Order: sequence, then structure tokens, then C-alpha cells
Amino acid sequence: MERDAENIFRHHKVTVDQTNRLHAIRDKARELDILIDAVCPPGEERQIAHFKLEEAMFWANAGIARNGG
Repeated sequence: MERDAENIFRHHKVTVDQTNRLHAIRDKARELDILIDAVCPPGEERQIAHFKLEEAMFWANAGIARNGG
């Protein structure tokens, strides 16, 4: 897969449908973040889980914004 720097580094104006999907991803990530806090003991592993969840949300939303439909 070829890297498309032009698409990666430009501003992506999103449609109403994309905005709804971005919010759906963010809402579910927030739910999981709260669950992680509730069931995982404090520590490095829980902190990493939070960071990785945030990263997963970011990449999912980037995919929606960058690739449209």
C-alpha cells in the first residue's frame, strides 16, 4: 500500500454521516475507558490500556475522516 502524504497531512472536512460515525466510535471508546477503570487495578497495564484505546479511537476516526465513505 502506497503512502499518500497529501491525504494524510491535509485537513479533512467531514460530512454529517462521517461526524455521526466519529461520535459513535468516540462514545464506545469512552464506555470502554470507564469499564477499564472499573475492572482493572491501578498500574502500568491499566495506563497502557487507556493509551492504546485512545490510539485505537484516533486511528478509527482518522480512517473515517481520511477515506470518506
